[in-house]
Amino acid sequence: MTHVSERSGAGSSPTGAGGDRQPWTAGTGRPGRKRTVSYADAGVSIEAGDRAVELLKSKVRETRRPEVMGDLGGFAGLFRLDTAKYKNPILASSTDGVGTKLVIAQQLDIHDTVGIDLVAMVVDDLVACGAEPLFLLDYIATGEVVPDKVAEIGAGIADGCRYAGCALLGGETAEHPGVLRPDEYDISATGVGVVEESDILSSERVEVGDVVIAMRSSGLHSNGYSLVRHVLLGAGRMRLDVVIEDFGRQRTLGEELLTPTKIYAQDCLKLIAEAEVRALAHVTGGGIPGNLVRILPEHVDAIVDRATWKPQPIFDLIQSKGRIEDPEMEATFNMGVGMFAIVSAEDADRALATLTGRGVDAWQAGEVIEGTGNVQIIGQHTRG
Repeated sequence: MTHVSERSGAGSSPTGAGGDRQPWTAGTGRPGRKRTVSYADAGVSIEAGDRAVELLKSKVRETRRPEVMGDLGGFAGLFRLDTAKYKNPILASSTDGVGTKLVIAQQLDIHDTVGIDLVAMVVDDLVACGAEPLFLLDYIATGEVVPDKVAEIGAGIADGCRYAGCALLGGETAEHPGVLRPDEYDISATGVGVVEESDILSSERVEVGDVVIAMRSSGLHSNGYSLVRHVLLGAGRMRLDVVIEDFGRQRTLGEELLTPTKIYAQDCLKLIAEAEVRALAHVTGGGIPGNLVRILPEHVDAIVDRATWKPQPIFDLIQSKGRIEDPEMEATFNMGVGMFAIVSAEDADRALATLTGRGVDAWQAGEVIEGTGNVQIIGQHTRG
């Protein structure tokens, strides 16, 4: 469970996060001398941190898995790995943050979605090697611990863990007055997963004739926001509360920019169980070419046909406002695809049926041919 340090730890304050006992007291050795400085005077509130922890407990318990040992409030999270399920279990780990998308959340004072982004960035990297996400540890640094705000952030993280099927095993909330403004915060997380050694997905499995399947993103996800803010909010002078007709449903720019990153972990695990999946590519920074190339062996190329899908309107808005060239867009953003699966040609229909049955918008976007380990993006996106 989340503790608070540079505020407190679960046992570093007189009351602690886990109960009301005061295990010891210390005197100054100078009876009668008035104490003039406290931790609160330095801008750190132990009580606010403890309150934030209490507000989060119920959400964290919703992410509990059978392997989780003990209750909340300890110094470390315990997780019993069921080794009987595996012949040669391999642990996988990933760590990430959300980046400057947090600036949008702070400007709009909306904090219950960025936690989902955080989980997505971690667990979808784990599943890309075939690993089942087991548990996640979060870290929140803020200029001032406001319990309700920290609880909103934490609730989003817990929601993301539930969607991914992993436990929120522990974490830390740090109060950094003088380093961050009271309304500023940053978040990061580390996740751990497990995969049978013989089932690890990698470029070594990819063969000529395989099919490239694309899974639609929910929008920008959590990459490229420094460019987004520069183009739309800086040079473009757009307001976050302006309604963009192309977005539909009276949706504002701010709402679109805060759309949570889609979590594919459980969908991909089901896909791996139902079809011959060679490799998975999580499309994050570097866009489609920069991520798909990571799962290609040197003797093949992957062809991706833009004509097979239409990116969401937000990408057109960014490109037109910023007068950004196509190569720059594709090297920065996911352009409407959040995950690629390379599957055997024989299992392509089964793979698409599996994803469609789980509500994932997926399609055949290309194929694997003989080559030199490159991604060839051809065709043009449909417009209008």
